Amino acid sequence: MNNSDIIVSALEQAGVRWVFGVPSGPVLPLIEALRRSSIDFILTASETSAGFMATAVGYLTGIPGVCASTVGPGATNLTTGVGCAWLDRAPVIAITCNVASPWLERRIQMRIDHHALFKPLTKATISFRDFAVGEVVRRAIAIATEEPPGPVHLDLPEDVAQAAPTVVAKSPHEPSRGPDLSAEVSKVLSAALAQARRPLLIAGLTFTRSGTARELIRFVERQGLPFVTTTHAKGFLPESHSQWAGVIGRARRSDIKAFTDRADLIVAIGYDPIEINYEDWAGQRPIVHVSTEAAETGDGLNFLWNSACNLDAAIEAVSGLAPAGNDWSAGEWRQHRSALERALRPSGDFAAHHVLDTVRGWLPADGILAYDVGAHTHQIATQWRTDLPRTLLATNGWSSMGYGMPAAYAAKLVFPDRRVAAIVGDGGFQMTAGELSLARRLNLAVPIIVLIDGWLGLMKVKQERRNYPLSGVRLGEPPRSPSHYFGVPCRGAKNPEEFRAALEWSTTVDGPSVIEASIDAEAYSSTVFD
Repeated sequence: MNNSDIIVSALEQAGVRWVFGVPSGPVLPLIEALRRSSIDFILTASETSAGFMATAVGYLTGIPGVCASTVGPGATNLTTGVGCAWLDRAPVIAITCNVASPWLERRIQMRIDHHALFKPLTKATISFRDFAVGEVVRRAIAIATEEPPGPVHLDLPEDVAQAAPTVVAKSPHEPSRGPDLSAEVSKVLSAALAQARRPLLIAGLTFTRSGTARELIRFVERQGLPFVTTTHAKGFLPESHSQWAGVIGRARRSDIKAFTDRADLIVAIGYDPIEINYEDWAGQRPIVHVSTEAAETGDGLNFLWNSACNLDAAIEAVSGLAPAGNDWSAGEWRQHRSALERALRPSGDFAAHHVLDTVRGWLPADGILAYDVGAHTHQIATQWRTDLPRTLLATNGWSSMGYGMPAAYAAKLVFPDRRVAAIVGDGGFQMTAGELSLARRLNLAVPIIVLIDGWLGLMKVKQERRNYPLSGVRLGEPPRSPSHYFGVPCRGAKNPEEFRAALEWSTTVDGPSVIEASIDAEAYSSTVFD
């Protein structure tokens, strides 16, 4: 045994099942230790995808996803995926395999300062040469899972990786959930509800780590409040609920904002401004911010409560508050939802909204949809309906193109018996098409639905809104769909009927598939920012 074996053993004890990455000389000792363990090393086409896959695993399981890279360019590639874990709040362990210790301070081929590189993107950056390796892993897992969760960077010099073992890691301590301030929260919120005539509840990213969805729905129903969510919180409160009113900051945002502007009190439960700043939509209305972190204050924001606390304890306490009464009516909620549904589906032959409605009917309730960044991100966030948590995978804090495909493949590894699909734009597909070789190698039965319109659609709409000539956003006329990519079969669709048939075809393929849906980009112009 050597230190690499101790590192891998500690990861096994924590429940890690995969390490994602790209090999090189310094990574080989770690890969050899993984080969002798229960953890699979998953070869990705790029280190960036490895970081995205680790992020998705950490988000879906609560156990840190693990990614690994070599020195220098491997590390810089890894940072984009690790940044996703940083701003989307997912527990991740990012291991960079470095040159041997005597060379760490020298200016040599490939070497850069990994700690300086990862410091702004992680909760901590630690060198294995400074502590016993088992202790390093134990500390890293504890830090990564502590509220709010996030990535931890570990730097592993090659000589340390191959050295004789030191101390075996202990089990990590139970992360703190914050102080119980439920009595104080209840008092402030009760008084605020008594004064308000149109209180509104919003749930956000931090709420996705709560176990009190039933209690919060009881609070909403007891108080007669409408509720909205952020993109990340979709499904953590049921979107089929009669009091659901939409997702802020995405497609038809003006319709949602017109509704939220009627509120005279914002009850923000587990809201993380990393998704959208309060200043962008809350105005000067009073805010009760109940979360594991206090929100950053800004000019014009009016916080009645803004202290870090144990979120679950606070929700359980306020769910029992006596009804305060208000002026909302079920009729105006229904009218708002009906108008929103119509506005999301402009006239046209074949557009993104047709694809989404078809996929929603094809995926079972517990099916998982991963999607990339682009104009379709806005459409999906508002149009897609789900009542189940962790059935939508997106990056909203980091918002990096290239996330969708790796996230979908990670989800299929975590849940091999559930139906998983990905929706990506043609721009994002170009960035990550190489990961189809990973899906073929592992036989991951995930259809990748590529929305082909020949544009970077989101940038096209933004240039139009600023009255700029269209420049630098045209991808060109897409060629006819090929028969396969890297051995993964592909099928094209140019209308809703062909697309439905292609989806059914994907279920007959023994493994991964690609569906290229040639859609009209113009429909985005009336939904993305209106």
